[in-house]
Amino acid sequence: MSMSLPEALVLRQVQLLEGPGQALRRTDVRLEQGRIVSWGEGCLDQGTPEIEASGLLLAPALVDPHSCLDDPQNGVAETRVSLERSAIAAGYGTVAVLPDSCQWRDSPEGLQALGPVSSGGFELLRWGSFSLAGDGQELAPHGDQLASGALGLADGAQLPSLPLLERGLSLAEMDNAPVLLSPRDRRLAQEGFVREGVAALRAGWPMDPSTSESLPLRSLLALAERYPARRLQLMNLSTAEAVNLLEAVAPDQRPPATVCWWHLLVDSASLDPIAEGWRVEPPLGSALDRQRLKHGLRQGLISAVAVHHQALDPEEQLLPVDQRRPGVAGHRFVLPALWQELVQVDGWSAEELWQVLCFGPASLLGLAPPQLSLGTDRWLLFDPQQVWSAQQDSYAPLAANQPLAKATLKGQVLATGLNPQLWRRSP
Repeated sequence: MSMSLPEALVLRQVQLLEGPGQALRRTDVRLEQGRIVSWGEGCLDQGTPEIEASGLLLAPALVDPHSCLDDPQNGVAETRVSLERSAIAAGYGTVAVLPDSCQWRDSPEGLQALGPVSSGGFELLRWGSFSLAGDGQELAPHGDQLASGALGLADGAQLPSLPLLERGLSLAEMDNAPVLLSPRDRRLAQEGFVREGVAALRAGWPMDPSTSESLPLRSLLALAERYPARRLQLMNLSTAEAVNLLEAVAPDQRPPATVCWWHLLVDSASLDPIAEGWRVEPPLGSALDRQRLKHGLRQGLISAVAVHHQALDPEEQLLPVDQRRPGVAGHRFVLPALWQELVQVDGWSAEELWQVLCFGPASLLGLAPPQLSLGTDRWLLFDPQQVWSAQQDSYAPLAANQPLAKATLKGQVLATGLNPQLWRRSP
């Protein structure tokens, strides 16, 4: 059910998370026209609607450090408008998109084709490209892209050639802008799409050895040590071995890293063989891989959870699993699914979850720490107990490859200041 947020509303004794390093506290909060106008004493007056909100959480909007948007204007699988609409309804206030697209964004013109960075308070940031066309063989114009608004440089789903990396890092046109790279070598993957392991062997899936991640990761860690002034960052870690390698690095020399939400939720032993979500890159690993990724995230070895939204259209989704592009889509599943997995099952606190879904991603992107303050509309209101059907969600994205599209989920964003038309309050 979705209605409009009341013009004025008081949340009675809501659980408030103001920002990083702060503990949850209960207080009354007054909202007007989608903005926080006061909290604590003095919020109440006669005539203003009130709701009992002691079971709800009011916190800063989430930050997605990397996702994909193929065709922002005319895409069948996703457009900028549809992505923004669904991401905002999922509680996200910032999404950074990778250069990967139908026309690779490796120039100022390509970056500007995405449109304005800010739209109604929502931020669509953009990564520039490290290499031309993302092929890892020739440097893209780093300085020109950064001057045109790129927040940093990224590349494709595998690591560029080492000589090109050395050249780009030594030229240092990126200065102190982040460089986000995937520790993956497709040549070592042996055309597998599930990480090697007992469960994958029993299921008969083509297997991808862990060395397709660990060997390029070792190279990136060596480069991070050799070029300490460069802000190297690791994209989409997926194996226990990768976490072990990071754990062996001194904290002051350890590059920030991300993990895709889907790798925290399922593994090759827990996912139904006919379910959506097998075809991702890097591939799904074993139960041990998933447990080590969650451990690394909680211990701060991994800095941020990425949505890494990669939308497919319905026609491509009909292809056999080994013939279509990898990826899963859907910002709307991330907070509910990880609240159940990490908070309810693993005993995380809300503050720990926001660290990896909001504060950590913002730090990785070089943004100021998200903080609730009077006058802001960059907030979300989350009900951990609300049950909802993904099939009946009017804010679903266009993408056909949504792994939980037919699921009933527990936990939902009820409202956000970035869309005052959204108000999902159970009767």
